[in-house]
Amino acid sequence: MKIITWNINSIRIRIPLLQKLVHLYNPDIIALQETKVEDKLFPVTECINLGYKYITYSGQKSYNGVAILSRISFESTFAINLYNDEKRHIAINIGELSIHNFYVPSGGDIPDANVNIKFKHKLCYVDFMNAWFLNNKSKKDKIILLGDLNIAPLESDVWSSYQLRNVVSHTDIERKKLMHNITSFDWIDAVRFFSGKHEKLYSWWSYRNVDWSKSDRGRRLDHIWISHHLESKIKSCIIIKDARGWDMPSDHVPVMLEIET
Repeated sequence: MKIITWNINSIRIRIPLLQKLVHLYNPDIIALQETKVEDKLFPVTECINLGYKYITYSGQKSYNGVAILSRISFESTFAINLYNDEKRHIAINIGELSIHNFYVPSGGDIPDANVNIKFKHKLCYVDFMNAWFLNNKSKKDKIILLGDLNIAPLESDVWSSYQLRNVVSHTDIERKKLMHNITSFDWIDAVRFFSGKHEKLYSWWSYRNVDWSKSDRGRRLDHIWISHHLESKIKSCIIIKDARGWDMPSDHVPVMLEIET
């Protein structure tokens, strides 16, 4: 089974890129973030035409929004309202496997929860995520958590940890909270499971960097975590960096997990 997570940054304007992704990688399941569309306007027909007849989504106009497209039927779907009724989570159950798709708030520009409510919102959201799994799931369950988590937890997840230490997405408090989430539920970071902790890997490059490839000032904000019960099943997990160079790209690129079913 191939599963892709991607912050598509507006699904309706990037349908051609979604088509290209499907043509090149043929995933069974695609989890999307920042779809930026109300449910009544979600491009259901276009997704079905790509071969994904099982679709669930939770969106709002112009902001946020998450969706899961699947070629495999799922028994149920649900969304957790973790904070402020924003559309940032959706999940599906396929047999014993549950897949949770998250879009964590970006947190604004000022890394101080006392003066920046957006940053406070982000920190609370990460705490709520962790509490939900600890209170509602078992570490023995078969779970995949993926999405745009908007935090680069390791020094090797950013182009310069020294220069970004006080920049939202790589501050000490964000990094500690995300790593606490990983350790408290014993998640496996699927990308790092294969690459190790030291290789520089990114999934996001700012639109402000015109020559993004040459400067390569990226951050790894998009993640796939798996519960330990699935460790023996994972075959690969890659970041599809080339997608940043596609026409009219998202500033994020897809991350793909391949797992035995």
